[in-house]
Amino acid sequence: MPRSPSPAARPPVAPSAAPLPDTAKSAAARAYFAQVQAALLSQGLMRTDGGGPDTPFDSRILAENFLRVALFDEYSRTGGAFVRGETASILRRWDVPVRVGLRFGASVPEERRAADRARIGSYLARLAKLTGHSIALADSNVNFTIHIVSEDERELLGPQLAAEMPGLSARDIADVTGMPRTTYCLVYALSPGNTGAYNRAVAVVRAEHPDLLRQSCFHEEIAQGLGLANDSPLARPSIFNDDEEFALLTRQDELMLRMLYDPALRPGMRLAEARPIVESLARRLMGGET
Repeated sequence: MPRSPSPAARPPVAPSAAPLPDTAKSAAARAYFAQVQAALLSQGLMRTDGGGPDTPFDSRILAENFLRVALFDEYSRTGGAFVRGETASILRRWDVPVRVGLRFGASVPEERRAADRARIGSYLARLAKLTGHSIALADSNVNFTIHIVSEDERELLGPQLAAEMPGLSARDIADVTGMPRTTYCLVYALSPGNTGAYNRAVAVVRAEHPDLLRQSCFHEEIAQGLGLANDSPLARPSIFNDDEEFALLTRQDELMLRMLYDPALRPGMRLAEARPIVESLARRLMGGET
């Protein structure tokens, strides 16, 4: 589910050593995304407050936003590839522990790697607490891989993606290696036989991103890879909205993750079956309000 917002014109771990120098392509991308972040911030976007008095929602809004984000797809698989276009789908989530492996390109300096590891590790602990599901960084038995790579490294990522995610088509891989600037980052998550029970995911984040844009990619792509797969223009406050108003997981997003992993729901559920359960969960989470 690529992240491709409207406001902007949008490898294995290397040994600890001096990072590779910027190529002209990577340096240009770094300058471009610094301008993108500055432009978004100047418009009052990329909020980090999680929502406030200006973004009220009730149980009805929470339920409708959850159904739109969790049971519709921003992209559908047509001819074995992901094609943009919202369609009704099934509920997706992980039934097995999520083991996240970070794969940094050789261009990423060690201090940046350490900062990313700490930030992602803390975020995963937060997600595990919210969902009650086992989610953590891992060095082995990884089933959710995050590649943090430069422009040049991303263009060579095809063989590794094919090995990590055999279910990806040649077109899916080409969408990564040829990723346009309008796509900040993306994630693919797959379930065997379209059961809705995810067992493998891979995300790609540009190493050239400045700090907040980089962190926003971690927040959105990991959460989407857990099962909140769609973006909706009605979801507010939320990162599952292409308007880029919020950079980081909001209070409503936290509630949607809690709902997604509630035992009352299960992978494979369709909208009609899930709706009454979701509405009941939303009322309970919002203190019984209607």
